[in-house]
Amino acid sequence: MEFKEVIGRRRSIRYFLPYRPVEREKIQTIMEATRLSSCAVNASFLRAIVVERDKLAPEDLEALKVPTTTLQLDMAPVHIYFYGNLNAIQESHGQTLKELFDVGALNPTHGWSHKFIEETVWAQILDPISKDPTINPIAVSMDSGVAMNQALLTAFDEGLGALLTAFNAEKAKAIFKVPDHFMPLYAMLIGYPAESWEAGGQRPRPALESLYFEGEYGVPMQRDPAVVEQLKQDKMIQEPAPLPWRKDEVRALSRMFGLPE
Repeated sequence: MEFKEVIGRRRSIRYFLPYRPVEREKIQTIMEATRLSSCAVNASFLRAIVVERDKLAPEDLEALKVPTTTLQLDMAPVHIYFYGNLNAIQESHGQTLKELFDVGALNPTHGWSHKFIEETVWAQILDPISKDPTINPIAVSMDSGVAMNQALLTAFDEGLGALLTAFNAEKAKAIFKVPDHFMPLYAMLIGYPAESWEAGGQRPRPALESLYFEGEYGVPMQRDPAVVEQLKQDKMIQEPAPLPWRKDEVRALSRMFGLPE
């Protein structure tokens, strides 16, 4: 698919074919895309534990659930449990920035040098941030979110369905032997969708003008109808939910899986 269509086709898929496994090469592709995401100071903040549902003990699978994440865990053949490494900046100790300088991504034209990294960026900025319990988790969450979104879009590009969802972090820590400095974020559930890829239509979102501003707060960004039409042709903007047949689809899925209607 073209990139804009991948964005347009992304849905939170909640009905998976539980009996159809996901090819390992597709999972690796998703994780490779995650690894290549943009990250501050070239420190890879995101960590992940990839789990095949059928290799989990039934009691562990049940323990990982929270009130909003129940049936999805049972249906999705693959779970990826995402964590933010709270020690990532300290572990980099500025060396990852020096790597960027050495390969020409950071350059003297913008004031960069090994000395600048050591004496200014590390000593005055990164080291204090990494030790600040209020700022460090925010930085880790922001960069981890970028990587998770890259994983999510790649899953759809691979023809899969996916969902970012909550999980029982306390139980997961024990089950997966997660270290203390890994901050729980989301689980990404992956599988082949049992529902149609449209999943009832593109989800409702606020108007662009109500979210974004030009020049200063309170000046709405103007939406060009011609751009909207082009994005519809490119399949980024698609038919909005609810599509007229959605309730019939959900009813059929309920009967197929023996679920309450």
